Amino acid sequence: MVPFAGYSLPVQYEGLGVLKEHLHTRAPDSAGLFDVSHMGQIKWYGKDAVKFIEKMVVGDIAGLKAGEGKLSLIMNEAGGIVDDTVITNAGDYIYMVVNGACKYKDMDHFKKYLSLSPSLDVRMEYEPEQQLLALQGKGAKTALGRLAPSLSLSTMNFMTSTITTVAGIPDCRVTRCGYTGEDGFEISVAPSQATNLAKALLDQPEVKPAGLGARDSLRLEAGLCLYGNDLDETITPVEGALTWTIGGPKSRRRKEQGFLGAPVFLEESGKLKPITKKRVGIAGMKAPARGHTEIYSVEGEKIGEVTSGGFGPTYQKALAMGYVKTEYAKDQTEIMLSIRGKMTPAQVTKMPFVETSYFKPE
Repeated sequence: MVPFAGYSLPVQYEGLGVLKEHLHTRAPDSAGLFDVSHMGQIKWYGKDAVKFIEKMVVGDIAGLKAGEGKLSLIMNEAGGIVDDTVITNAGDYIYMVVNGACKYKDMDHFKKYLSLSPSLDVRMEYEPEQQLLALQGKGAKTALGRLAPSLSLSTMNFMTSTITTVAGIPDCRVTRCGYTGEDGFEISVAPSQATNLAKALLDQPEVKPAGLGARDSLRLEAGLCLYGNDLDETITPVEGALTWTIGGPKSRRRKEQGFLGAPVFLEESGKLKPITKKRVGIAGMKAPARGHTEIYSVEGEKIGEVTSGGFGPTYQKALAMGYVKTEYAKDQTEIMLSIRGKMTPAQVTKMPFVETSYFKPE
């Protein structure tokens, strides 16, 4: 157990360990269960809720149909990323999940701009006691299907959400999403029923518990950012290779904009302004490169820094992500890493490092 964001969270479980938990989550017909109850769950109410949220985040929230969700980015006026978030149209409210380490900062940020718009009909409701379990892996749909037979998991799209009964527990919000590159579900549940739900899931033959260690190696193989490492308030969506969260060149949010910081990295036409650095994947080095490892060109010029790195149990090699000068961001560009004082060759590599298994209906 380790302290994290004011909570005590498991890095790994006794008898398993990070490697076994990672490989089990990736294995056919298997699933890992992560307790992510430290995440912040927020509900937004009022006829102006979407209008206000679209000022604070990138992406088309107004276009979400009931039950649909998407990854978005909470922005500041400098064009930097305050946090990443999953936002769902829950019908009569907007459901938002933010990172545990950022949730109080996020809410203070929202409150600041709410105070500047007193005429808006919008209300933020934080659910501090609501719990969240993430069931991840190719066997997640089989395990959950037994406990929630009312769900049509053969047709439930990735990034969609519904309220249903799971293991006899009513009013669970099940969202098909995750942070591992696998198919999976995040289940929001009342605090009084969280232990019962976890026990019911762990009773399924496909499911074993998994901790923060495996969560980190799984997301890194999938090329997914960890806020605070790979993203922060000085990084724009363009630098972070997350322009897709805004929409394509002709999308409403690229053209209309209206969210905090948009003029910093978007022209009035919606065209992207030039950037000097970009987030990339890195592989080919013999030893793992940890955060803050310096990146050099083969000619010896310092061109960037690793933000996340380690060993990929499924990838079976060292892997990392970081920021390099844009002229070095092309796939297969040869670079050098300064690892423990020794210059080590590596290459810029496309992400994800392993094939993802996000669900797509046939």
